[in-house]
This record gives sequence, C-alpha cells and structure tokens, in this order.
Amino acid sequence: RPKHLYSIYQKMQRQNKEFHEIYDLAALRIIVQTNEECYRALAVVHDVFRPIPGRFKDYIGLPKPNRYQSLHTGVIGPWGRPLEVQIRTMEMHHVAEYGIAAHWKYKETGGSHTALTASDEKFTWLRQLLEWQSDLKDAQEYLESIKDNLFEEDIYVFTPKGDLVALKPGSTTVDFAYRIHTEVGNRCTGVRVNGRMVPLSTRLQNGDIVEIITQKNGHPSLDWLNFVRTSAAKNRIKQWYKRSRREENIARGRELLEKELGKTGFDNVLKSEAMQAVAERCNYHSTEDLLAGLGYGEVTLNLVLNRWREIVKAQQPATNEPDITTHLPTTAKAAAFLREATPITSRASDSPIVGVEGLLYHLAGCCTPIPGEAIIGVVTRGKGISIHRQGCHNLEKVECDRLVPVSWNQAVEHSGRPVTYAVNLQIEALDRVGVLKDILSRLSDQGINVRHANVKTSFGQPALIDLGIEIRDRPQLEQLFTQIKKMSDILNIRRVGQIDE
Repeated sequence: RPKHLYSIYQKMQRQNKEFHEIYDLAALRIIVQTNEECYRALAVVHDVFRPIPGRFKDYIGLPKPNRYQSLHTGVIGPWGRPLEVQIRTMEMHHVAEYGIAAHWKYKETGGSHTALTASDEKFTWLRQLLEWQSDLKDAQEYLESIKDNLFEEDIYVFTPKGDLVALKPGSTTVDFAYRIHTEVGNRCTGVRVNGRMVPLSTRLQNGDIVEIITQKNGHPSLDWLNFVRTSAAKNRIKQWYKRSRREENIARGRELLEKELGKTGFDNVLKSEAMQAVAERCNYHSTEDLLAGLGYGEVTLNLVLNRWREIVKAQQPATNEPDITTHLPTTAKAAAFLREATPITSRASDSPIVGVEGLLYHLAGCCTPIPGEAIIGVVTRGKGISIHRQGCHNLEKVECDRLVPVSWNQAVEHSGRPVTYAVNLQIEALDRVGVLKDILSRLSDQGINVRHANVKTSFGQPALIDLGIEIRDRPQLEQLFTQIKKMSDILNIRRVGQIDE
C-alpha cells in the first residue's frame, strides 16, 4: 500500500526528517492467523530481503497504549528501494483499522474464542481512561491527559517484579510512581533505578528497572510539579494539596459565608435543606464540600449568595412583606435597620454613591466595596460617612442609629467615565521563575492597573502573591478571577480586606 503524500509530510514534520530519510514510502502488509506465524513470516522477510538496522519494532510483545499490535520492519526491497513491512494477525488488523472497540466485535463474530478475564491487558488503556475520569473533575485536565497518551510514542520500563509499564518519553520516576498507584506517588520518598539511588527528577529510559521507596508519612512536594511530565501526575499532586488543606478551606469558606449571612443562627443555616440545595446547585454533594470549594476559590462567594437568595425567595409565601433576600447579606443589626428603611431610588449626581449628596464620605478600607455589591453607610466622628459592604464584620459593633441607607449611583456607573476602586487580592501559585510576570500580563490584557505587588516565598511551599489592583465593578472582578484560575500554576485566588485585619 503506498503512503499518502500528506501522511509523508506529517511524518517529516513530526520526526524532523528530510524526504530521503523516510523509509516507508511504500508498505507491505502481511496478514496471518497466529502470533507464532507473525514471527515466522518475519524470518522469511528477513531471509528474502536485507533488513535495515534500527528499523525493527515489536508491537506484539510491547503493544501501544491504544492496544495497537503488529511487527514493523524496514528492508531494502526490489530495485534497491526501502520498503516497510507490517506483519499482524486478523484480529490485530481489525483493532488497527477500526479501533479498540473492534476487539469486542471480533470476539462476538467468532474471530477469537479466548475468554475475557479481569487481568486481560486489552482493558488496561480503557481502565486508565475511566480512572482519569473519576480522578479529574476538570474536563480540560481530562482531555489533556487523554491527548498526552494518544499522540506520543511510549517508553517501556519495568518494576522489580518484571511487570512492564508504559510511560511518555521524558517521564520521571515520580511519573512512574503515580502510574503504579496514586498512593505510591503520594508517599514516594526515594527511588532506585537499575539498583542505584537516583534523584526523583531522573528521566527514565527504555528498559530501566524502577523501584519506588515509600514511607507512611511521605507526601508530595509542590517542587515535583516543576519536573513531572505526565498530566496525570501533575493533577494528582494538585489534588493532594487541595484535599490535605480541606479543613483549612472549610474554615475559610465558613468565615466568608458567615460574614455575609450574619452570625445569628448561622449553624442552623448551614444545616438547613436550603443550604444543601445551594450546594447541589453549585455542583457539590454536601454543604461541607461547598464550604471547601468556597475557601479554595473554586466557587465565588457571589455565586453562592445568588443561589441562596434564589432558593430562599422561592420558599417564601407570596405576601406584601419586604423581600427577605434584601436582608440576607447583612449582619443581624444591619438587617434590623434595613427592614425599617425605605428604598432609595438612584438619581443623576456627580457622586458615585446615592444617599450622601453634599456630605463627606469615604470607602471603608476594611472591606473595599465596589459597584455591584450591596453597601451601607456608617456615620463616623470627624470623617463623614464610611461606606461598607453589607455583611462587613465591623458593622456588628455599630449602633443602628449610625447606619445610613446608601446605594451605587447607576447613572455614574454607566456614564462612561473611568472610575475605579481599590481591591486587594492574595494569589497562591507555584514558586517558579516568571509566575508574577505571567499574572501581571493577564491583568494588563484586561486593562487593570496594579497599585502594588508583594511576593512571599518559602522552600517547598507555594508562593503567596499580594496584589493591590484597581477595579471598575464586581463583574470585572469575577471575570478576572475566571481568567487567573485558568492559569496552570495558580493554586488559589481570593479577595482580602473584607474584615477588620
């Protein structure tokens, strides 16, 4: 069978070869009945034609991850031209032509009567895909893991017991450990390759014998992300850090939510069916999972509050009383005041805040409110009116008679004038060269000005990056969070300065 011109071109590009270095412009395919006949046919081919050194590949003994099997050899054919010869059985031919699903079709049509067993290696690749699907919650990570294994030739190494393990070229001993089992990778503390102790970052070669040394209290290091090759290893390292800090994330998420809904009866709120419904609407199994996701930054506080308001509003009977959702993001004292306050309508004004016209006011630095967030004013001594986010921790100490109902001036927001507000962020990222530059580049692409930046690093720990930025409104901030979270080196991002620091 002659090769298509585009197929030849692709191979030249992929292997960085010239046209005269491509030996399989024409290929001869030999179909036989059994594996034994494959090797006998190979002997005949090598007896008739002179083999080309280095061109023999045994994919029967070492199948590809997608279960492709065949013998490949290059020979000098008639008229002195290179010729590729492929030798396979009919079952191998069906799998090669129609994919791994043909394995079952071939058995159903009587091509083979070998019984399927749990140890059948033909299921290895499919089982691995299912493992990735269950381990990786992010669809993009799942697709990357599949692509990594589809489009690269494998290297083959051995366990101390002689079991064969296929890995991507350039894989390290840590990739090997996670290929064996997630717990082996998580508890890996050392490794022997061919009987010698080597660093965990050592890249493996064909035929290496690899022995992983584990300890019960061992755990992954974020430094591993700088040298592991496979997506599966990278994702499992990140997942370990996410799970190991679960209690910390739950506490952080609880703190964020408590400041918005108020402390009074908060434990009962968490145990309510409404909050469980909020968790399910945010794609979490339980309220605890929701709090962990909120603390880790997987879900935004604004989304949780919106879902909460939707559910509570749906549960309220239709009456003429004020909408309960108006009071949800406030503390108990502020909520009591707002129930008695009359609504404020926006009107044209040069001030971005409605309700303080002609008065001295400032935005509170403890919670840094921005347009799109519910706000309330507090009368201060000598400093005018301090504008806080509803739910700010500092409101708990304020007498109700000092609270002033205020709102954002919609006319100013949509006037087109460049008005920005200070917001402080903390980003947790992999400690590598250039990570701050990449983050600042994302901010610059969105036209966001950076007021200050500070990076703290510690050996073996993620880098903590404190940023002060200027934001127009809440939607722009949420868009920024989405863009930053897409970066592969970002472990967490959260807004700070919402409480009395």
